[in-house]
Amino acid sequence: MRLLWGLVLVFIVFSCKHSDEKKKRVLPFIGNFDIEYKLVDGAEVADTVYPTVPFFYFRDQDSALVRSSDMKGKVWVADFFFTTCQTICPIMTTNMKRLNASMKDLQDQIQFISFTINPDHDGPAMLRKYIHHHGILAKNWKFLTGNEEETHRLGIENFQIFAGRDDEADGGFAHSGAFTIVDREGYVRGVYLGTDPKQVDQLEKDLRKLLEYEYGIK
Repeated sequence: MRLLWGLVLVFIVFSCKHSDEKKKRVLPFIGNFDIEYKLVDGAEVADTVYPTVPFFYFRDQDSALVRSSDMKGKVWVADFFFTTCQTICPIMTTNMKRLNASMKDLQDQIQFISFTINPDHDGPAMLRKYIHHHGILAKNWKFLTGNEEETHRLGIENFQIFAGRDDEADGGFAHSGAFTIVDREGYVRGVYLGTDPKQVDQLEKDLRKLLEYEYGIK
């Protein structure tokens, strides 16, 4: 009888664990994945491996050195912009500001990041002017500037955002208007059109869902 109850308990624990693992993945993993093969009990099993955002460091609007590891333990919402952009960037910044305000109750859990794609022009002083011009007071929002080539590569390869020089584009740069969610482990979990208020609203819903069901934070 004890053996029977032991087996039942093991089954319940396994079932709960299996259910929890399913429940935890409330948002998909996004990116150029690899397929790895390994032997499990003599059978070849394929495993999908998604990339994480690599270590990076930039200067922020206060000229302070910011490392990606400094923001460990937080979920990120990131975009790429430049201060002289007169097309989609002001719209993106307005929508990001609104999102930041609506997520104020979870500000200790979320790091907002805006990378400039024109660092030669957008030094810390220029970033401060941009922040002041848009009336941004958020303490959990960093504007970062650094190596241009590295910034563009980071956007394309890791944040699922196109960014690059384009002589025919307004301001000499072209980029997508995406907002990207990156989880605490560095995986991209969502990409949304930052110029579309409805998609930004969906981002907020997904962000709250991610924090609640995967990290137990409401």
